[in-house]
Amino acid sequence: MTTLRVIVDQVIAPVPGGIGRYAEELTRQLIATAPAGCDVAAIVSAASPAEVERLHRLLPGLAELERLRLPRRELALAWQGGLARGASQGMVHAPSVLAPLVKHDRFQDPGHQTVVTVHDTVPWTHPETLTPRGVNFHKAMVKRAFRHADAVVVPTHAVAAQLNEVHRFDDRLRVIGGAPSGRLRVPVDADLRAERLGLPDRYVLAVGTLEPRKGLAELIQAMAHPDAPDDVPLVIAGPDGWGDVDVVGTVERAGLAPERVKVLGRVDDADLAVVYDRATVFVFPSFAEGFGLPVIEAMSFGTPVIHSDDPAVSEVASDAGVRVETSPRERYPERLAQAVFQVVNDPLLAGQLAIAGPDRARMFDWHDSALETWQLHADL
Repeated sequence: MTTLRVIVDQVIAPVPGGIGRYAEELTRQLIATAPAGCDVAAIVSAASPAEVERLHRLLPGLAELERLRLPRRELALAWQGGLARGASQGMVHAPSVLAPLVKHDRFQDPGHQTVVTVHDTVPWTHPETLTPRGVNFHKAMVKRAFRHADAVVVPTHAVAAQLNEVHRFDDRLRVIGGAPSGRLRVPVDADLRAERLGLPDRYVLAVGTLEPRKGLAELIQAMAHPDAPDDVPLVIAGPDGWGDVDVVGTVERAGLAPERVKVLGRVDDADLAVVYDRATVFVFPSFAEGFGLPVIEAMSFGTPVIHSDDPAVSEVASDAGVRVETSPRERYPERLAQAVFQVVNDPLLAGQLAIAGPDRARMFDWHDSALETWQLHADL
C-alpha cells in the first residue's frame, strides 16, 4: 500500500484562515479520490485529544493520524531548522509552507518525495501587512523548499510568476487551485439563521480574517464616502486575525454611522452560506492574495462580486466580477464606493454578475484539485 502523508496542522490552528480550509477540503478529497493501492495518512503537531477527535470527524477515512511530540510553534521552529528526519519519510504533501523539508534524493529512494504549497508571495510583495515572525518563517521555509522540495504547488499562475522572481523553481511549480467548500450549502432553516444573525434585507458583505492586508479599513472608508449608497449597511464576517484591526475605531474615524456596520465574527459554514446567499453585493478589497477563495464562494451563490485588482484575485474572478484598481491607494475607497453604488443601483449589471458568477465558480472543484495532486505525486 502506498501512503500519501498530508500535513494537516493548519486545519486545527487557532485561526485556520483560508489555508486551513484549503488543507481540510483538499485532504478530504485526496481520501475520496485515492487510486487503487493508495491511502492517505495525516501528520499533526502535539494536538490535544479533542483536536485529534475533531480531525477524525472532519477527515473520515484517514488510514492513520500521526501525532508528533512537538506543539505547533515548536514544530514550526524545528522544521525551519531542518530537524524533520522522521516526519519527512515517505510521500509527503504539505498544503502550506509548514513542511518537513530535508535533503533527500527521490531518484535513489523513489518512495521519498516532498511537495510543499506556497499560497502567496505576500512576505515579499507586502511584508508590512504580516507579522515580522510570519514573514521570516515564510521566507525561510520557501528557501528550504527551493533547496529540498521535489515540487511546489501554487494556487494561481500569478503566484507562480511572482514566486519564480524570488526563487527559480521553474518546472517544479504546479498550479492547483482551490474551490468552494462542499459544506457551504444554504440550510433549510435559513430564515431562522438570518433572523438570529440580524441580517438586514439588503447589505454589502465582506468575508475574511481581520488583518491589515485585507483592505477592510478602505472598505469602511468607502461605505462612508458620499458616492456610496447610504441605505445599504456593511456586514463583516470573519475571525480576528492580527494587527489590531479595530473595526469600531475605523468606523468612527471614517465618520460612518455605527448602525451601518454589523460585525458577525467567526460563523459556521451553514451561517456563512446564508450570509453569502442573502448579500446584495460581496466586496473583496484585499491588497494581496494568492487565490481569494471568498470571491469564488460568493460567486457560487450568485452574489454579485466586487474585487481588487490584485493579480491572483483578478485571475480567479476573470470577467465575472467588477474589478477596482487599488492604486493610487488614497483614491481606492472612493473607487470602491462608486463600484458598490453601481452594482447596488443597476439591476441589469447585478443580474449579469449573478449569472456570470456561478458559471465561473463551476470552473473550480476540489475533486479536480485532488486528482491533479495525485497526478503530481505520480509524475514525481
